[in-house]
This record gives sequence, C-alpha cells and structure tokens, in this order.
Amino acid sequence: MFELRDYQQNSINEIYQSIKKGNQSIIVQSPPRTGKTVIMADIARRATSIGNRVLFIVHRKEIVDQVKKTFIEQGVDMDLATIGMVQTITRRINTLDEPKIIFVDEAHHVLAKSYMRILEAFPKALRLLFTATPIRLNGDSFEEVATDLIQGKPITELINKGFLAPVDYYAPVEINTDKLKVKRTGEFDEKSISEAFKPKIYGNAVKTFQKLANGKQAIAYTYNVASAEKLAHEFNSVGISTKAVSGNTPKEERNQIIEAYRNGDIQIVTNAELFTEGLDLPNVDCVIMLRPTQSLSLYLQFAMRSMNPRKDKTAVIIDHVGNVNRFGLPTIDRNWTLKGSKKSNSKQGDSIQGTTTCEYCFGTFYRKADNKCPYCGKEIKIEIQEIETDESVELEKINKTRVERAEQIMKSEINKNIAGKTPADLKNMEEIKAYQKLMNYKPGWVWFYGKKRGFIK
Repeated sequence: MFELRDYQQNSINEIYQSIKKGNQSIIVQSPPRTGKTVIMADIARRATSIGNRVLFIVHRKEIVDQVKKTFIEQGVDMDLATIGMVQTITRRINTLDEPKIIFVDEAHHVLAKSYMRILEAFPKALRLLFTATPIRLNGDSFEEVATDLIQGKPITELINKGFLAPVDYYAPVEINTDKLKVKRTGEFDEKSISEAFKPKIYGNAVKTFQKLANGKQAIAYTYNVASAEKLAHEFNSVGISTKAVSGNTPKEERNQIIEAYRNGDIQIVTNAELFTEGLDLPNVDCVIMLRPTQSLSLYLQFAMRSMNPRKDKTAVIIDHVGNVNRFGLPTIDRNWTLKGSKKSNSKQGDSIQGTTTCEYCFGTFYRKADNKCPYCGKEIKIEIQEIETDESVELEKINKTRVERAEQIMKSEINKNIAGKTPADLKNMEEIKAYQKLMNYKPGWVWFYGKKRGFIK
C-alpha cells in the first residue's frame, strides 16, 4: 500500500532532482494535510548531520513550537537549526550565522519586504519555499524568487489513496436573481447587479450545523471578533460546547481552548482566522464558513482544515457565504505556476470587517490605527462594510455529479486558462461560458456577466 511517508519521500526526491539541475530557489507546492513540515525536517536532518546550518522562517508565533517539535522528532541537530518568526529574524539578520538552507513556510508570503530582506542577506543559501497555494491575491509572479516549482499530487488522488478525507460540501446559490431589475433598454440595472453580488451570509449557522453535522467537531471562520463571540453564544445556548478565540484572546487562554478542543471537551471553536495556516488540529471534521474571501489561498486553508483522514470519515464543509462560487470545490485539481495572473480588480482586496489581508504581501492581521501592513509596510486601502444575513435560504449539497462535472471541465483545454480564477479574471466570452459550466451556474449568468464585463454590447 502506498503510504503517506512514500508520498513525502517522493517529494523529497523531486526536490533533490531539481537541485541537481541547478535550481537554488524552489517553490514546493504541498497540499494541506500532506506533512510538508515532515518533508522539511527530513531535509534539515540530512543537512545538519553533515554540519550545515538551516534557517526556518514562519509568519505566526503559534507555529514555531510545532515546527521545533517535529524537527526534534525527526532527528534534526537543533544546535544547527534556527526557527523563528519572520518579524524576529528580519531584525536579527546581522547576528545570524549564514545558513546552508533557508526554509520558508507558507511561502505565498515570500515577496513581502521582510522575507526578501532575509533572502537577500544570504544569497548563497539554498531556498526551499513551501506552500499549499502558490498564488497571490494581487496576481504577482513568483519568478523573481524561484526558478522551479514542484507541484504536489492532485487532491483527487490524495483522497482516493486515503491521505485526505472525502468531502460533503454545502453552499447557497451565488446570485440572488430576485434582486435583478431590468431597465427600459433591456439591460440589468447597475444598482441591482451590485445588490445581487453583495457579500451575504445565507442560512442559520446553528440550525444548519445541527441538520448537517450534528455531533462533529467543527471550526467556524467568522468575519470579525464580535461575530465569533456571538456565534459561540448561539451554539452554547442550544447545548453545543463552543468557545470563541481571536487575536484578543490571551495566549494562555487560547492554548487552553486548543487543548480542550483536541481532547474533545469543546465541540466547536469560532474564530477570526487564527486557525488558517500551519496549526495542527487533527480532529476537525466540519468547517463552517461565515467569512467571504477573495483569496484562493485562504479559501483552501479554510476548506481543507476538515480533511484530515480517518477510517470511514467524510468531512463536512458548510459554506454560508458562497466562497465555492468564487473558487470551485476544494477537491478540484489545479494547475499551479510561477507566473503571475494580474487581475483587473487587484486593488479591491477583501473588504470584510475584522481581520485584513494585505493585497500586496498577503499577510493577514488585525488592523491598527496607522492602516499599514505589519509585514510589508504598505498602506491598506480597504473599504469596510458590514455583512448581511439571510436565514431564509437553504444550503444545497454539491454532490458527486457536480464534482465529476467540474473535474471533467477542468481537464479541457480552455479550462486550463480559468483554473483557480475568479469571475473578474475571465478574459473573454469563451472563458465565461466555461466558467458557467464549471460552477454549474444558471445559463442566464453567461449573458448577465458577459454584459457586465462589456463583452456583450
């Protein structure tokens, strides 16, 4: 039987083959839940065993201890390993011994100035840049920091081999066509179009969970601290043990909540994006999305949090905000590339109240009074808006038939051009038609969106 360790060893072999070809800066696309830290630890063990130093860069303090534990378990010589947050390392560059290898975790952040300063300080070091999602919100290319990209196995293959759990995905229809109004000219009214696309939470989170995933342990991603606390109160009021965590939660209290969750004493954690990248919570069986995002990377981190495998397990994803309508199912196989994908709406960002994702470096953080990204220093220009709730809407199961149809379409030639894109990225009517089939939108969406984009006169 092909084990996960075999998959990890194959990835290691591909990395060494790329190095032998002369590549000194490599992006490794490693899907969530496939043990990329174990892969990095194995390479670090080999390097330190012959006296070479390694530097491991993370962007969240919660991940540092987890990485150190894995490195120790894998036999890395910790006297030759430096593991730390990018914000700390960038201030200590002049005190560090030169590493032979630099590992970057969650490397879709790597173009931020803080990361680049570290990489540029050690130009002779081998760079191994790991991420599940080599894509940036603003569409920038990774070609200036890497010469090769090693793509991991397709998600469908990982599910078929038991490395990831299969998924039941529930979501609303994206467009509220009842809001669309027609002008005398026969065109849709622009204001009604804006209302139809306005971010909204569909369905009652508590009742939907009880119907679709009752008894499962879950994580709910909310759009701000207040909504996380409100939802926790609502779950607790019906006897479902729930805790809310956020950047405001003291570290000791947060650790206690995480431990109680791992032990099964807490059934649901509601949070404002603390558990997106890197943190190991193996007993998540259900993800509840109450936060729209325009970031494919964040979406996949959200969705795949529930896909740790277990015998006879089927994960449940409850998407109250229609993120699937922007990005497709998380189980769709995607083609990754070092090349960028400039967007016409790259300045829009993700305009939901609460945590902020920097459109320039993709860092996620709680906004401060100075309105600057703490990672790259760029000015944050994001319009904040409240988000409406419509509890009358029933969520629909996106079944196997739709998954198979999406996978078939993704294999067609034109859909190589729309893989991982949002509607705003589509360049012509052919791509719009293909996207409609991929997402199973109503046929009228093609004319509606083609008109909106100006492809239909």
